[in-house]
Amino acid sequence: MPGTGIWRTKSVEQSIKDTDEPDTKLRKNLGTWDLIVFGVSVVVGAGIFTIAAQVAGDVSGPAVTVAFVIAAITCALAALCYAEFASTVPVAGSAYTYSYATFGEFLAWIIGWDLILEFSIAGAAVAKGWSTYLEEVLGILGLGLPTALPLGPLQFDWGAMLLVATLVALLVTGTKLSARFSLVVTSIKVAVVLFIIVVGIAYIAPRNYTPFIPPAQSSSESGPALEQSLFSLMLGGETSTFGVFGLLAGASLVFFAFIGFDILATTAEETRDPQRNAPRGILGSVAVVTVLYVAVALVVTGMVDYTRLSTGPDGESATLATAFTLNGVDWAATLISVGALIGLTTVVMVLLLGQTRVLFAMARDGLLPRPLAKTGQRGTPVRTTLLVGTAVMLASGFFEFSRLAEMVNVGTLFAFSLVSLGVIVLRRTRPDLPRGFRAPLVPLVPILAIIACLWLMINLTVLTWIRFAIWMIVGVAIYFLYSRNHSVLGQRQASEVSDGGALGRDS
Repeated sequence: MPGTGIWRTKSVEQSIKDTDEPDTKLRKNLGTWDLIVFGVSVVVGAGIFTIAAQVAGDVSGPAVTVAFVIAAITCALAALCYAEFASTVPVAGSAYTYSYATFGEFLAWIIGWDLILEFSIAGAAVAKGWSTYLEEVLGILGLGLPTALPLGPLQFDWGAMLLVATLVALLVTGTKLSARFSLVVTSIKVAVVLFIIVVGIAYIAPRNYTPFIPPAQSSSESGPALEQSLFSLMLGGETSTFGVFGLLAGASLVFFAFIGFDILATTAEETRDPQRNAPRGILGSVAVVTVLYVAVALVVTGMVDYTRLSTGPDGESATLATAFTLNGVDWAATLISVGALIGLTTVVMVLLLGQTRVLFAMARDGLLPRPLAKTGQRGTPVRTTLLVGTAVMLASGFFEFSRLAEMVNVGTLFAFSLVSLGVIVLRRTRPDLPRGFRAPLVPLVPILAIIACLWLMINLTVLTWIRFAIWMIVGVAIYFLYSRNHSVLGQRQASEVSDGGALGRDS
C-alpha cells in the first residue's frame, strides 16, 4: 500500500496512467537510433573536448586514462539500473519518477530538485564553453568579434544567450525534429573525434606517459584545504593534486564527461516501444562514448607532456586543440575548434531537453505549478521549455559557472545512487511488474553501482559538498512551503479519505 504524508508513493500504474491525460500528453515518436543519437550528442561534447586535457594537466597527469576507465565503470553499472527502470516505468522524469514509485514523495522531490541543479548548471556552463569556441572560430575567420562584453561587474555573453534561444525554439517544435538535427550534428562531431584519434596517434611519444601517476604536490602548491577532495581530507592527506589522490579526484572530475545518458531516461515517455528501445539507447550510448573517451585520453597525454596541459597563470585552460598546437599542427587545432563548436551545440540542446522533462513531470504531479505541465499542439511541454530556456539563457549570459561544474557531478552521482537502490526496492515490492530489461545479478550490480557512485562523490572537493548542501536545504524549504500542499497524489489521497468518511456516515 502507498504511504501517506511525505512518504506517500505514486504507483507505477498511476504514473503510466497520468501520461494519457490529454492536456499533458507527450508524443511518442522516438526509436532506438534516436535515443542513441541523443545520448552520444550530449555526452560527446564538453568532456571530450576540454575535460581530458584539463584533468591531465591539473589533477591526474597521464593517469587520466585510468580516471576515465573508473568513471566509465561507474556509469556502466548505473546505466544497467537506469535501463531496467526506463523499461519498467516509461514515464518522463527519470530518477524523479523512479524515486516517487519506490521511496516516496519527499525523496522524489529531493531528487527532482537535484536534477534541476544538474541539468541547469551543466546547460549554462556548456553554453558558455560554446561561446568561447565561437569566439575562436570568429577569430580564425578574421572577424575578431568578442562574444563576451563587459557590463559593469558582470559580463554579457551574447554568444551563449543566442545559442540557448535558438535551441529552445528548436525544442518547442518537437523532439523528433530535435533528434534529426542531433543526428546531423553528432555525425560531424564523432567524425572530428575519430579524426583527432587517428591523426594524434602519429604524434605520440612514449616518454610523455612517464611518470604515469605524477608525485603528489604539497598543500602549499595545490591550494586551500576546501579545494582538496573530501576523501583526501578525511584521511589526513595534504592534497588531491596528482599522486593516488589526484587519480581518484580525476575520476570524479572526468565523470562530468559521461553525464547525459541518464537524460535518455527522461525521454522514455516519448519513445516507441520503450521496453525495448529505452535500454538499447541507454546502454548503446554509454558503450560508444566509453571507447571514444579512453582513446582520446591516451592520445592527448601521449602527444605532450602533462605539465604543458596545466592551467596557465591567466586562468586559460588546455583543450584538445592545445595538444595539436604544441605539436605545430595548427590546421588540426583549427579543425578541432570548429568541431567543438558544432559538438557543444547538441550537448546544450539535450541538457535543455532533460531539464524540461523533469520539470514537466514534477509540475504534472503538482509539486510545481500544474500549468507548467500543459503541452502544446505539437505534443511538447512549451511552457516548461520556455521557462527553462529563459533561466539557462540568463544564467549563461551573465554568470560564470566554472567553479560550479563539480556540483553537476555530485548531484548526478547522488541521483545514480538512488536509482540503483530503487532497482533493489522495486524488485522486492513489485516483482509482478513487466520488465522489458532486467539488470543482471541483482542486488550485486546495484550495490556495486551505489558503492562506485559514493566513492566518486567523496573524491569531490569539500567546497562542492558545502554548496550542494545549501542547494538541498533550499529544496527542502520549497517542498514544505509549497509542494507538499499542492501534491496531486496528496489531494487524491485526501479526497479518497473524505469520500470514505462520507460513505461511512451515510451508511
